[in-house]
Amino acid sequence: MALKVLSALDAAKIQLYHFKAIIIAGMGLFTDAYDLFCIPPIMKLIGRIYYLDHHNSDKCSVMPKETQYKTTPTAVVSTLVSIALLGTAVGQLVFGRLGDRAGRRRVYGLSLGMMVLSSLACGFSICKTRNCVLVSLGFFRFLLGVGIGGDYPLSATIMSEFANKKTRGAFIAAVFSMQGLGILASSIVTMVVCRIFAVSSNEPKSETPDEADL
Repeated sequence: MALKVLSALDAAKIQLYHFKAIIIAGMGLFTDAYDLFCIPPIMKLIGRIYYLDHHNSDKCSVMPKETQYKTTPTAVVSTLVSIALLGTAVGQLVFGRLGDRAGRRRVYGLSLGMMVLSSLACGFSICKTRNCVLVSLGFFRFLLGVGIGGDYPLSATIMSEFANKKTRGAFIAAVFSMQGLGILASSIVTMVVCRIFAVSSNEPKSETPDEADL
């Protein structure tokens, strides 16, 4: 019976459900790339807000305000970037195995739900102290990485199962091409949001306003 179903899918003409599968799986990979690659500009913001260069701040009378701030230390940036990738590796193993045992479509929904909740939780890492922000953000980004790790193998597998033999490669390429758009969107959204806060702030433009912390 299973062989008959697979043969029917291989011989099926392009239909609406093919494009629905591309959109659903593609948006999953779009979100994966967005979540993974939004952290570098965020680390720039964290450096500006939480890493005040006190040595330079003593010379504020003769030095521009911008020079009082420095970037986030390399070790911190590396940790925040890599912890999501570590979660991705764990998620690929866990969700890949669960997908084989419990059904890929069911587990796919579980991984997407985990991504949504974890990304929202990352957005609420708004403590007022540096250590609290970094620890909470790192914890939720690890969970986010686990959800992303589940989405990667399941998206490709689901798309390949729905596509016919003739168009399978093109459909999978279309799904994975959404990663580039996700990377681009993450930087655009960060710049737009920062610009909105800069315009709406009542503080001098040469300083880092309190709204930047939010």
